[in-house]
Amino acid sequence: MKSALAILLLGVPCGRLAAQHFHRLPATPRTVAYGYYSAAATPVLRIASGDTVEVETLITNRPDRLEAAGVAPADVQQSLRDIVTQVTDKGPGGHILTGPVYVAGADSGDVLEVRILQVDLAIPYGYNGCSGFLPANCDSTHRTRIIPLDRHRMVAQFAPGVEIPLHPFFGSMGVAPPPDSGRISSNPPGIHAGNMDNKELVTGTTLFIPVHTAGALFEVGDGHAAQGDGEVDQTAIETSLTGRLQFIVRKDMHLTWPRAETSTHFIAMGMDKDLTRATQIAVQNSIDFIAVRRNWSKMEAYRLVSVACDVRVTELVDGNVGVHVMIPKSILGR
Repeated sequence: MKSALAILLLGVPCGRLAAQHFHRLPATPRTVAYGYYSAAATPVLRIASGDTVEVETLITNRPDRLEAAGVAPADVQQSLRDIVTQVTDKGPGGHILTGPVYVAGADSGDVLEVRILQVDLAIPYGYNGCSGFLPANCDSTHRTRIIPLDRHRMVAQFAPGVEIPLHPFFGSMGVAPPPDSGRISSNPPGIHAGNMDNKELVTGTTLFIPVHTAGALFEVGDGHAAQGDGEVDQTAIETSLTGRLQFIVRKDMHLTWPRAETSTHFIAMGMDKDLTRATQIAVQNSIDFIAVRRNWSKMEAYRLVSVACDVRVTELVDGNVGVHVMIPKSILGR
């Protein structure tokens, strides 16, 4: 299942890591959690901090529905057919999530650092399903539309003369919730991260997730080829992806909510059933982050958020809505 990479030692704040290993994790009936996150889930792969995993994820749909929308039977992945027909333990959500991955040394109170090293399209099509925030705009007889993906030019052929640039990312990346939460749906995001649908989480981004149980129990799926902030009609361009993710246990960090970092920004997040409350959480998280990083009062950090940071609606359609704040590194003195 794994082979040694060249020995690479990473200098991170929590100290030097042991030699990294590389793992491959395909999506099969034995390696997915269908529609849930849970601290009681059985790990399908065990890795060490610092290891890299090449992971396969599958489109969030069923073969019969894809075929009814126009996908040729030969173009439906056999792995998707196998999982849909053979996995009987499903729900309460609908996402096919690869995992969980047990990261040795991770435990409640730690942070799991997930470095998104690479995200690639696995199939030459995606779909958009119409419902979501304003479903009255949808034709109930044509809710699912197949969208061709040009993997060489990295654009989607949306309509004649309309091409959508592709920026693939995993809509759902998360860890198990606290054990007393039981099995939770894969649909709403929360403190465990999960179905964040944050289009900023592309190749080169790092995600930080608070850990709630031993091993973290990371799961990933809900591949998107492209999405606008808000994901207002319920879906992005949904597709299958492969990716390379590196996992690092951070015992020197303590978070209540997920956070991310790109080459140019820090990203604070908030999720709640109420959009106002989700916004309050995200803005407060950005204030707290800036105040600590700059050793400022919260009032001065609040002023900076107002004049220099962007508050964005991540998604409006997953039970819990999401808000994120883009904090430019240039204003903090990298």
